Amino acid sequence: MSQAVPPDRSSSSESAGEFSLANHFLIAMPSMTDPSFSGTVIYLCEHGPSGALGLVINKPMDLTLQNLFERVELTLGSEQLGATPVLYGGPVDTNRGFVLHNQLDAAYDSTLQVREGLALTMSKDVLEAVAEGDGPPKMVVTLGHSAWGEGQLEQELSLNAWLTVRADPAIVFDVPYKEKLGAAMNLLGIDPLMLSDQVGHA
Repeated sequence: MSQAVPPDRSSSSESAGEFSLANHFLIAMPSMTDPSFSGTVIYLCEHGPSGALGLVINKPMDLTLQNLFERVELTLGSEQLGATPVLYGGPVDTNRGFVLHNQLDAAYDSTLQVREGLALTMSKDVLEAVAEGDGPPKMVVTLGHSAWGEGQLEQELSLNAWLTVRADPAIVFDVPYKEKLGAAMNLLGIDPLMLSDQVGHA
């Protein structure tokens, strides 16, 4: 899974009119043995016939936004924001930043609108806007992303590697990292302590 190629946006699920799990959470089952994904909650930004792309939202790194902004030669004025951890988004493009945010009226260079009110930006200009105090009201910043090739995610779902549930933006932006897994499971009415390797995907 870690070596999967990101999907080709030229054949998106929206244009194909097929079922898409974009704007859903993937919740790793206890049977997940891949250390990159064990215990994770992934927000799926894109899913279609050519594959899927998402961000892990519950694995903070030993890197803060202040550190990240210094790396890209930007000054972050807010100490509180600067102390926010950068998240491990997945094993693909781990040196590249991804910003999931709730600001859609700004024209960033490389932005994918996931749903009404949520977008994924992959260009530095969103960080420049944050440095200038004009960035998104809420955001999650990751290094790296998670990607699946054609049919790969569907195969993993058939093997009960993941639970799926429609995403709640409050869990993405407002719930503490250690509580995101339980909060996402609660959307399905599942007590994490009762979850076994035998539960199928929703």
